[in-house]
Amino acid sequence: MKKFHLILLLLAGLHSAAWAQVPDAIDSTPPVPAPPQIGAKSYILMDFNSGRVLVESNPDLRVEPASITKLMTAYVVFTELAKGKIALDQTVPVSETAWRTGGSRMFVDPTMQVSVEDLLRGMVIQSGNDASVALAEYVAGTEQAFAGLMNHFSEQLGMRDTHFMNATGLPDPEHYTTARDVAILSLATIRDFPDFYSWYAEKEFTFNGIRQHNRNTLLWRDPAIDGLKTGHTESAGFCLAASAMRDGMRLISVVMGSASEASRASETQTLLNYGFRFFETVQLYQAGQELAKTRVWKGTVEEVPLGPGDPLFVTIPRGRYADLDAQVQMQPQLTAPLAAGTVVGQVEVRLGEELIASRDLQALSAVDEAGFFGSAWDGLLLWFDGMFADDEAEAEAEAEADTEAEAEAEADTEAEAEAESETEADATPESEPRPADEQRTESE
Repeated sequence: MKKFHLILLLLAGLHSAAWAQVPDAIDSTPPVPAPPQIGAKSYILMDFNSGRVLVESNPDLRVEPASITKLMTAYVVFTELAKGKIALDQTVPVSETAWRTGGSRMFVDPTMQVSVEDLLRGMVIQSGNDASVALAEYVAGTEQAFAGLMNHFSEQLGMRDTHFMNATGLPDPEHYTTARDVAILSLATIRDFPDFYSWYAEKEFTFNGIRQHNRNTLLWRDPAIDGLKTGHTESAGFCLAASAMRDGMRLISVVMGSASEASRASETQTLLNYGFRFFETVQLYQAGQELAKTRVWKGTVEEVPLGPGDPLFVTIPRGRYADLDAQVQMQPQLTAPLAAGTVVGQVEVRLGEELIASRDLQALSAVDEAGFFGSAWDGLLLWFDGMFADDEAEAEAEAEADTEAEAEAEADTEAEAEAESETEADATPESEPRPADEQRTESE
C-alpha cells in the first residue's frame, strides 16, 4: 500500500511524526509534456476541486467578455432566488427597452408576461439579450443598477480585474474581464448553484414557438462537457467558458479571443484533453477529519482533535501520489476556553519541494474552561514549564556565546601565528654570492 508522509510540527520546536495510510495509487506514468499552445488571445485551464491552474496564457489580460457576461447576470439572479427575494414562477413584465435590445434574442415582446424560469432558460441556453435585460430590470429596477450588483458580486468572488457595465455583454470600453476571472466565476456557479447549473447542459430551448439551440457545440461532441457559456462579438472574437467531468475529476477551461466558432471549440477540447490525460485530482482529507491532537491547558479535557474545516483536494501529475508530503504546523500552547472552529495551525502539502496546497487547521470540538482547581493546577504546570523553558533558553544562549568566544579566540590565534610568520620571513638575510670557482666545483 502506497502512502505519503504526514509530519506534525509544533511551532515551539517539538516534533512528532505519523504516517497517513491512503488508498493505492496508479503506477507512475511518463513525465508531463509541455502544455499545448493554442491560438486564443488568452486562456486558462483550472481544476474545480483544488483550484490549481494547469495551463495558462495571458490569463490576466483584460478582454471583452461578450455574452460570457451572462454568467454573472445568471449568478446574481440565482442568488436572489436562493435568498427567496424572487421565485421561478413569478412573471416578469417585458419592457420596450428589453424588447429592443439588439444581438441574440429569445424573442420576448412587451405584450408578454414571462416567468423568471423561462427568462433564465432563454438567457442561459439561447443567450437572449432581451431576457438578460428583462431579468436585470426585474431584480434591480434598471440595467445600470443591476450592473452595480454584478460588480459587487465580482468583488466578493475575488474577480480582481473585472468590471461590468451591462447585463448582456454588448461592447463598452469599461466592460471587461480576464480569463482567470471567468474561471473563478465558472467555478462559483458550479459550486454555489448545482441545481441551476444543470441548465447549462441543455442543448435547446423552445419559447414562443421558436426552438433555438445552445451555441456550445461541445455539448454534442463530448458527453463529459456540461457547460458553461459562449460569447462572441466582432471586437471580442469567439469565447467559451466550458466545464467537463471525467471519472470524478472536473476541469474548467476558458478561451477568450479565438478566431472562429470552430477554433474556440477545438481549442477548448485540446485543453480539457490535456488536463484529463496527464493530471489527477485526489481528496487527501475530508472536512472535519482528525489529523492530530494537541494539549489544551486549563480545560475540562486535556486534548483537542485538529483537522481542516473544508475538504482538501490536490491536483498532481498522474503517478505522483506517493511523492506527496503533508506537514501540520500547530500553535505551541492552547488555553481554554477554546471554541470549535478556532484556527490553531495549518496543514501544508508538498509535491517534492513544491508547495501545492495549504489549509487552515481548526479545533474540531470546543473545550470549556476547567474549574478553579483544574485551572490552578495547569497554571502551576505552565509556570514550571516556563521556568524550564527559560533555563533552557539561557543555557542555549550561554552555549552560543561560548561557541562565538571560542571562534573569536581561534581566529585571533591564527592571526597572531600569521603575523609571526611574516616577521620571521622579513628577518631572514638574503643569500650571499659565492666565488665562481666554488660554484663551478659544486656543479661538477
